[in-house]
Amino acid sequence: MSAVEISCVVTAGADPQALRRSVESVVAQTMRATEAVVVLGLTLTPAPATGRATGADDDPESAAEDVRAVADELAALDPARVRIVTSGAEAPTTAVLRNHGLDQARGRYVIVLGEGERLQRDACRNLWEAAERSGAELAAGRWTRRAGRRAKEQPPARLVESELYARSRTVEAPAEAPELVVADALVTGFCVRTTLLEREGLRYAEDLERGEILFGAQLAAAAGRIALVPNLIVSGRAADDPAGTLEGQLAAHVRVAELPLLQGDTALREARDRAFLADQLVPLARQFPKLDADERARAAALVAALPAARTDPDLRLDLPPLERVCLQLLADGDAEGVLAAGYALGRPGTVTSTLTERDGRVYWGAALPDDPRARAALDVTELGHQYQPLADTPLLNHLTHCGQEGDRLVLEGRLPTPLQFQSLDAPLTATLEFLVRGTDGRLVFRTAVDEVWRDSDSDAVCWRAAVDIGALLRVGGARDRVCDPHFALHTPDGTTTGPLFLERDRVEAAGHFRARPRRGRLFGDSWKPYVTVKHHLALQLMARRRPGRLAAAAVHYLTHFRPARKAKRLVKGVRRRFDRLFARSVKTRVYNRLLIRLPVRRGSVVFESHMGKCYGDSPRAIHEELRAQGRRGVRCTWSYATSADGFPTDVTLVRRLSWRYLWALARAQYWVDNQGFPLDLKKPAATTYLQTWHGSAYKRMGFAESRIKAQNASERDKLSAALARFDHFLVRSEHDVATLARDYRQPAESLVACGYPRNDRLMRARETDESQGRFPRPALAADLGIPDHRKVVLYAPTFRGMPKKGHTTRLPLDVRQFAERFGDEYVLLVRAHYLESAALPACPPGTVIDVSGHHDVSELLCLADALITDYSSIMFDYALLDRPMVFFTPDLDAYVAERGSYFDLRAEAPGPVVETEDELLRVMDELKQSDATHRADRARFAEKFGGYESGQAARTALDVLFAGRPRR
Repeated sequence: MSAVEISCVVTAGADPQALRRSVESVVAQTMRATEAVVVLGLTLTPAPATGRATGADDDPESAAEDVRAVADELAALDPARVRIVTSGAEAPTTAVLRNHGLDQARGRYVIVLGEGERLQRDACRNLWEAAERSGAELAAGRWTRRAGRRAKEQPPARLVESELYARSRTVEAPAEAPELVVADALVTGFCVRTTLLEREGLRYAEDLERGEILFGAQLAAAAGRIALVPNLIVSGRAADDPAGTLEGQLAAHVRVAELPLLQGDTALREARDRAFLADQLVPLARQFPKLDADERARAAALVAALPAARTDPDLRLDLPPLERVCLQLLADGDAEGVLAAGYALGRPGTVTSTLTERDGRVYWGAALPDDPRARAALDVTELGHQYQPLADTPLLNHLTHCGQEGDRLVLEGRLPTPLQFQSLDAPLTATLEFLVRGTDGRLVFRTAVDEVWRDSDSDAVCWRAAVDIGALLRVGGARDRVCDPHFALHTPDGTTTGPLFLERDRVEAAGHFRARPRRGRLFGDSWKPYVTVKHHLALQLMARRRPGRLAAAAVHYLTHFRPARKAKRLVKGVRRRFDRLFARSVKTRVYNRLLIRLPVRRGSVVFESHMGKCYGDSPRAIHEELRAQGRRGVRCTWSYATSADGFPTDVTLVRRLSWRYLWALARAQYWVDNQGFPLDLKKPAATTYLQTWHGSAYKRMGFAESRIKAQNASERDKLSAALARFDHFLVRSEHDVATLARDYRQPAESLVACGYPRNDRLMRARETDESQGRFPRPALAADLGIPDHRKVVLYAPTFRGMPKKGHTTRLPLDVRQFAERFGDEYVLLVRAHYLESAALPACPPGTVIDVSGHHDVSELLCLADALITDYSSIMFDYALLDRPMVFFTPDLDAYVAERGSYFDLRAEAPGPVVETEDELLRVMDELKQSDATHRADRARFAEKFGGYESGQAARTALDVLFAGRPRR
């Protein structure tokens, strides 16, 4: 290995601490053959456009001295690994400094770090080993950037979604890893051989503000072989500012699109353009509410000046409706239109523009363009605004004026005209509501709006109000110091209420208004309008006069001087210690060491269904059978996870994992659940545990799962101990014995061959169907508002993995398309898995109903005339009803490869197995014929996978529970 294998070029900007962080990360590398080339300019280099430098002195000369001092200090600490070079250019840009650093680099490989970027300790070693092992000229890995002042660093969303850095691999051409060019993946986090740079003459474009975008694409195009590693290489990259760096981003994007690589590959060029629209211009539109009028006009003009090919409407077809609208308005240079659409991006469901309905489609805006492609970009039919009642339609209450007339706050605004409102001729009235923050809506001050009228020119609702703030807002003054104005528009069809949107640069003209708190002016003497971080108008109670300022200063002193600070720390310490009593680990230790030694309470039963998420499934059936039998001396307790809604009120309810829950488990003579009480809780010796389980298995379970096989021995031992708690395990067929019982290692003497108690309802429903027919329907149909003339289809997909926090699961089936096709014939009930949450698109009223929150799926099965599922165990239950089933499995082969399966679904399925939505719609069109074809298959399927079902499972389970003895 030579003296220097990797040279890390670090350009000095305006922030000396950012320079320190970058250089120290180089010096701390585990690969010692690494040097930091610190590039200084003759004059101060401006802060990068991606973010303002923090900690820099406002005086350029002073800041330059600080930067030089830090550089000299770092070089003195490790002169062998830190070199300082100075560019001779006057007022050099970052690109000039980087190029000078590349010229001065001595290593076989070069890494370039932006201001404040930090290498991970093993970054150089990981990149060097990957390049040497594969013979690659370029090696790259993951990088993260700051998302905000306090937000956690995140990699770019497109790189997260792609598999670019999912594993170590080598690619021979960018087409094998298109994200390298499409997603600007090489702006940092890579090393490149100096021989490649010299051979191709590659340097940063000094006429581009964002030259790293073009440089990365040029590297990807020129490298003969590229090594990709899954390791994190660089962190601390500055957050992108789509508005502040827009001109540089646009120029760099155009230059990348002109590269010979993209000119010769139409698919790659279109993917690059499409990614630029989604990753750069859509975030720009989201930022429009934060920009002032001049910045908005400048941004819209810059995008409108782009070559038409870069913003072609065909590139937006795969984007959501509002994003398509934003891009179309940007391409048109309509800054005010983008402002409204950008506001709607952050508030789904809000109508921020007048809508136009034509030929059964709904379009954004009052005037439609003649170009069919541009008009298609404004099609927002799938947002479903045409189906929402006015009271449920939030509108953009846009303030056009916020000023002062004497003691009065003068507000003028306008609202877009929703579709439900366009044919309304009734007079309009409105109210301003001032909600006092922190009172949960209990304290509201209301006043009538002076004028409300329809503006025929702009096709909007306009209004004006002059409010004496001091007389209206009679708050106490101690805690209630902020008010949020809302505008409520009253119509015969309902009332729509929402906050007031105001651009930040318009609020300054409003001034201050006299305040008269009920507790006196020592608590505040004026109201100051301001704009919140969500771009809404708010009023804050302030103390501007001397008495109020003195009182505020006294309160601040009393709450912040040394004894007060010590008292606060003491209270926080006591609170932390108290909170530890409720930690999961503490509860588990106390339960396993102390509570479990308590004597059991005879006749006490603890029920739990799906980890406390619902009152349903087999535990519910057993509980209801228990009540029907009227057994004496039995005390029932149910656990719930988050909400007690829907659980019976005549039993004891305990929150899962609470102290009361642990007490109940420790004292219970019987445990009954369908999934598993917490794995780390031991079962008392005198307690009998009945495990009903929650479904027969299609995918591999228990110790047959690849996930379990990959665990270490201690984890598998923990699972074995948890499974050994079961005294009785219900099975519904020999299939269960050969799969679930075997792979959960249940002994033969624990198996109860009676079927699932939850399916007793299904067996009775089938008998009713055969003797009396399907009508009248269960009462649930009326509760859901389902008319008798429409059939019911239940869509119940299986669990596909926990969604990320704050995200919802995307259903495989396009329920909107289904509703548009079959809305007159079917009502589609959508049942997401209990571990997932799915957001349904807006559909015509009464065509799609979300029943994910319904406690008992058996009631839904009895109501459904047909079932659409995939790999869910619900197929085994529904087969007992002998009704049509369709299996929509767009990822069947991938699912089986990942999860494994116990049988071939295509061969065993009691209904059509389809893999595309077109096939599914075609099958639903011919459901009657399909029903007759698969009747024998359903009978065979029900016998094979539910042979022990007799309709008396709940009674049998109770007999076994009360007659049995716990397994020691």
